Amino acid sequence: MRHNAANWIELAEKVWNFRRDRLNEKESADLLGRTEDLRKQLKARADAARLKLGIEALEGVLRRTGGAMYPKTSLVENVEFFLVAAIVILGIRTYFVQPFKIPTNSMWPTYHGMTPEVFQTPAAEPSTAVEAVRMAAFGAWPHRLDAPADGEILIPVGGESRGIVHYRVVPGRTWLVLPTQLREYTLLVGDRPVTTRVPLDFDFDWAIYDAFFAEGRGAYSGSKLLAAMEERIRSGQVVERIVNGERLHCIRTGKRVARGERVLSFDELTGDQLFVDRMSYHFVRPKVGSGIVFRTGNIPEIARQYGDQYYIKRLAGVPGDDLEIKGPALIRNGQPIAGSSAFAANAQRAGKYTGYVASGLLAPGHTVHVPEKNYFALGDNSSNSQDGRYWGFVPAKDAIGRPLMVYFPFTSRWGPAR
Repeated sequence: MRHNAANWIELAEKVWNFRRDRLNEKESADLLGRTEDLRKQLKARADAARLKLGIEALEGVLRRTGGAMYPKTSLVENVEFFLVAAIVILGIRTYFVQPFKIPTNSMWPTYHGMTPEVFQTPAAEPSTAVEAVRMAAFGAWPHRLDAPADGEILIPVGGESRGIVHYRVVPGRTWLVLPTQLREYTLLVGDRPVTTRVPLDFDFDWAIYDAFFAEGRGAYSGSKLLAAMEERIRSGQVVERIVNGERLHCIRTGKRVARGERVLSFDELTGDQLFVDRMSYHFVRPKVGSGIVFRTGNIPEIARQYGDQYYIKRLAGVPGDDLEIKGPALIRNGQPIAGSSAFAANAQRAGKYTGYVASGLLAPGHTVHVPEKNYFALGDNSSNSQDGRYWGFVPAKDAIGRPLMVYFPFTSRWGPAR
């Protein structure tokens, strides 16, 4: 009851401080008098019954003098709560820690963007119960494409789409509610289309490679899929078909299916979601080898096409550095670069790391000098990364933070950022 009485005194003081210019002489005297009476009882450690009477007397005065501050409706209290919570969250995101989702695979395999997990047979597909668990733990969204007719599976390529496998951009919904844009891919079974829709940043080419072309060739890269398709074109395994109003080359897979059989089965796995430290770079400079999150609004080659976004890459050069790629190694100031295990893994093509590819500003024989007030950033997945080789330098003022930890999905990458 003493704790309750202290809360009422605090409320009364708040009403007095906010509304004393609106109260008449009698209201002011009643509010101050009842507040002081309850404060004296509290100091004298009065029993619960006397405190209860004092609270009830003060509450009656507050009903007459509280205005919009007392009594409050539940609606007003909820609105105030959510407004304050939103301000706190925005403050934390702006100045301390911001959540960030990896959309693409330019940093793979250190961080995963959206990736496919292909199932070669229906028996390998997860059950309905396992699918629910995978969705909660890994953000896995199932795609199951069945044949509308008997025939060979054909893969349309080229056209106006930017990827290898043909697609078109269509309107869709995020979480079945928010409007967005999606990529719609169409495969053919004979002459009959079968379609699926995925987010704009999802690498459907990867799913096609694993399903029809991998043949034990190791880690995926766009160049591997392109080489496999060019090989089939050279051997005459290509036909022309009309797809979505365009006449396209269609790669023959050699895989025939009957009506109702699986054409393609994969799960769309969500990208790694990180907490980004937005505080440190106000006090210390980024270190070579660290992951770095930056804004793209002042990088012309990106801003013209995509506007001001957040990107994550690995910091490879600071002002004064000279960089060169002698595939598969990255050379900094005449020595193999150090500062991150990803640098060494790429130089040795260890595990799923495919090595640095000399191209763009770092084409074979070319050296990049990093100017003052700028950084140079590269993706760990050099063969599939639009990075500093193509759009140049990151203004130092646009480096906003470093990754702290992967908080979702709950894979082996969960935990402190690398």
